[in-house]
Amino acid sequence: MTTPLTLTTGQDALGTPMLTAVGEIDMSNAETFAAAIGAAVPVDGGPLVVDLTAVEYLDSAGLATLFHHADHVEVVTGPLLAPLLTVSGLADLTTVRTNVS
Repeated sequence: MTTPLTLTTGQDALGTPMLTAVGEIDMSNAETFAAAIGAAVPVDGGPLVVDLTAVEYLDSAGLATLFHHADHVEVVTGPLLAPLLTVSGLADLTTVRTNVS
């Protein structure tokens, strides 16, 4: 059974391409998450903002996806996932911003 995850694309306030995830990211839907990132990364090499502020759970499969795309993404997260992204070392490889609103 696949864990509920909604993925939408758009742009942030500065016009940067953005992928917004809502729900949980685990091994049941990590391939879908990875495909969405791959499809949304700009062909010009610019960054993709991955908004995880509405993600309630992120397991190692989802984390591995973020590591795989670390050169092309900037991550926005809430206070729930911020420690995980820091401890895992992802914050050392790419920009991780914590949205506390």
